[in-house]
Parts: sequence; C-alpha cells; structure tokens
Amino acid sequence: LIDTITNIVNTVPESVESLRKLLQDTNINWDWVQDYLASVEIDWQSISNKVLSFFKDSFSSLFTSTFGVVTGVVSTIISTIISFIFAAYILISKEKLSVQLKKLLYAFLPEKIVDKMVEVGKLTHKTFTNFFTYQCIECLILGSMFFVTMVILKIPYALLISVMITIMALIPIFGLCIAFIIASILIVMVNPIKVIVFAILFAILQQIEGNLIYPRVVGKSIGLPPIWVIFVITLGSKLMGIVGMILFIPLSSVIYTLLRKSVYKRIQNRKIPNDKWL
Repeated sequence: LIDTITNIVNTVPESVESLRKLLQDTNINWDWVQDYLASVEIDWQSISNKVLSFFKDSFSSLFTSTFGVVTGVVSTIISTIISFIFAAYILISKEKLSVQLKKLLYAFLPEKIVDKMVEVGKLTHKTFTNFFTYQCIECLILGSMFFVTMVILKIPYALLISVMITIMALIPIFGLCIAFIIASILIVMVNPIKVIVFAILFAILQQIEGNLIYPRVVGKSIGLPPIWVIFVITLGSKLMGIVGMILFIPLSSVIYTLLRKSVYKRIQNRKIPNDKWL
C-alpha cells in the first residue's frame, strides 16, 4: 500500500500529461477541442504555491480543525481498545456468564418459558456464527476471482485491488461501489485503457457474486432460500441502511426457522395430510 501511494504521487504529473496526449491523438473532429487540449499547460509549481499559501492564510482555523480531528481519532482509538478488552473478557468468561444467566432466569421465570428462551438463544448463536463465517468465505471467493482474472488480463495493482475488494465486500452493495471507484483511480494512473477492461470485468464478477455466490453460500449457511436472502437485503437496506443489510439476514433466518418449526408442529397436531399442499 505504501509503495502504491508513493508511486501514485510520483506519477500523477506524468499520468495527466499522458492522458492529455492520448486525447490529442484520438480522431476528434472539433477543432476548438484540439486547440484547447494543445493549449492546456499545468503549472505544478504554481499549484503547490497556492496550496501552501492557502494553509498559511488559514492556519488558525486549520489548527483548530486538526485538533478536533486528532481528539476525535484518539477518542475513537481509546473506545475501540476498551471495547476490545471488554469483548475479550466476555469471551473468556462466556461459559460462566451463561450458567449465571440461566440460573437467574430459572429462578424468576417459569421453566417452560426459560427452556424456549434457551432454545432460541442457541439457534440465534448458531445462525449468526454461520452467517459471519460464510460471509467472510464469500468475500474471499470474490477477492480470489478478481485476483486471478486481473492477473490474466494484466490489470495493474491486481493484488492490492483484490485485497481491497475482499475487505470492502463485507459491506453489502455499497462496499463494492466504493472499491470500484478507488480501484479505477489507481488503474487510470498507470493505464487508462485498462479501466474499461476492469469496468467490464467488475460488472461480470459482481453479477456472478450477487446472483450465484452470495445467495448460495451465505443463504445456504443460514438456512434461508436464495430468493429470501435477496428480499431481506433489500428490506434491511430500506429500513436501517448498511446495518440493516448485515443484521437482517441472520435475524430473518432465526425467525424463518422458528416459524417453520411452529408450522410443522401445528400441522402435525391438527393431523392435516400432506396431499393438501402437494
């Protein structure tokens, strides 16, 4: 990543000049466009001087803003560390905490209700664990597909972009869009023509991921049919945004499993024959 950023900083002027020459070499029929492209000259020294002048003129406001940003970042880091430590202690003591919670429930609630709560808790734990596990597997499959195809097509930054897509794919829908924009900027700095190839490849692999890999891998792992996985993602995004898209799938799986068990139990109790719905 450091090498990539360094390379981008060093090649920005050359990339801009190469893009200008590429546009000039194309068969453009408008003379005024050709004249404009020929007259464009970017004075990087002047741009640098203006940027430095801007920072000098607004140093006080910049300092205040920077201090606020630094304070926010430090606060976030501290909160993250405390949360991590708290989560670690919960995981270490999870068996003991589970026993204590069950004792508390059985002491103050009816036994049948607690038995049902424990059953639902175990199902929820299993469903959420499977979902996030297979979600990571799905992201690895997608990232591997991008890496292999990008290497074959000789698209720049194949490894870096593939790793970025693997991580960003954890965010449904929007993650891949953000990854595509960043990847396109990286590729255009090296080879503008390859951006078109990457865009076509991205569209194809995204369709494969959205219609085949995700519903089958993630949907199968949590017990939801593929059609319901797509429906739940759409509903979750409308109600709670990104958080809804992530949490609604395992939550809906729990509801789906409980409802299916209840339906089968009621049908058996009422002794309704199978040929009624076949």
